[in-house]
Amino acid sequence: MLIAGFPAGAWGTNCYLVAPAAGEECVIIDPGHQAADGVAEAIAKHRLKPVAVVLTHGHLDHVASVVPVCGAHDVPAWIHPDDRYMMNDPEKALGRSIGMPLLGELTIGEPDDVKELTDGAALDLAGLELTVSHAPGHTKGSVTFGLPEAADIPPILFSGDLLFAGSIGRTDLPGGDSAEILDSLARVCLPLDDSTVVLSGHGPQTTIGRERATNPYLRQVAAGQGAQPAPRRGM
Repeated sequence: MLIAGFPAGAWGTNCYLVAPAAGEECVIIDPGHQAADGVAEAIAKHRLKPVAVVLTHGHLDHVASVVPVCGAHDVPAWIHPDDRYMMNDPEKALGRSIGMPLLGELTIGEPDDVKELTDGAALDLAGLELTVSHAPGHTKGSVTFGLPEAADIPPILFSGDLLFAGSIGRTDLPGGDSAEILDSLARVCLPLDDSTVVLSGHGPQTTIGRERATNPYLRQVAAGQGAQPAPRRGM
């Protein structure tokens, strides 16, 4: 399997291109602010053919390059319906103005083809099977994408802004909810095998085992206790 990832834009949001191997079809995950050039470079380097863009949630730092990326390759974008409005109205999603200088760099709106994600769906894209888990808390429409273990490759979780190395997503923006994010951690993350590699929306990769042992939020959820999450990475 090929996973090409890079941080992009003002918020250092991780964008991933996932394919069975170089030279094959791929899925693009979270092409955010200023990600279009990095996507184009990864496609050229690995000789990839995009078939879809999939989005962990609708915040601007994860969707800002969706229109140009989808347009360049004539592919659909997949997003949970609860976050779809954010593509057209990013300021409403943030509860504040993002500023005219930044707006001048963006193409606001939806791509021509938008498909909606549902909890538990299995997306068969580019020879991959991505399992969708609805994981609200950071936003109402946050999701994760799971890839099963294959050959010598451990299972993989693209966690978006649900789970980071050492932390979790912020809940102080519109649609955020601290109780919901803790429930999502318990439902989506705790049942996973310790060997599961976590590729999150910001920061370095980690594993479920490492986070189960060291992440204060995941440890408290595992112990059946509540935890008040603090704003961390992302918007």
